[in-house]
Amino acid sequence: MKTVLASASPRRRELLKSILTDFSVHPFSGEENLPPDKPARYVKSLAALKACEVARLFPDATVIGADTVVVFGGRIIGKPKDEKQAFDILKELSGKTHSVYTGVCVVRGGKKKAFVRKSRVLFFPLTDERINSYIATGSPMDKAGAYGIQDSGFVKKIRGSYSNVMGLPVEKLRKILKKEERNG
Repeated sequence: MKTVLASASPRRRELLKSILTDFSVHPFSGEENLPPDKPARYVKSLAALKACEVARLFPDATVIGADTVVVFGGRIIGKPKDEKQAFDILKELSGKTHSVYTGVCVVRGGKKKAFVRKSRVLFFPLTDERINSYIATGSPMDKAGAYGIQDSGFVKKIRGSYSNVMGLPVEKLRKILKKEERNG
């Protein structure tokens, strides 16, 4: 059975390659505007929205949707709108611990299986110069929380799944896909 990743994220593509050799990519092209909610419900709902929409185009495929947010101070932090917002986000996270939630939804044969993973991340203290240097690379602009764990060097400690912080908790996803494969 064909597998489709409903995401434009190059990080999710790379992570999925670590557990699947054959899949295609068809990014979700709708609006990601859901009303604010608790982080776990929010990412799970967005992952389901993405997977279900793409599954309509590929009804015979296994479709994987995902969404990731950073949570700090009780609020959801998505992708920055501009460089100033990226700076403000990174300055706020500097030297502190935040949470990263990723929701994943797998749709196959009209059935949905969704889950959420949470990781805790502690940043080193960051200087303005370090933040500006990172922003100049353009890297933070397409990432929740304005950083990529794999390319920032900001992370002092992580509790939970590294791949979750990157945007796709492959440990749990691998188990679900294997189970789906066995069930035909």
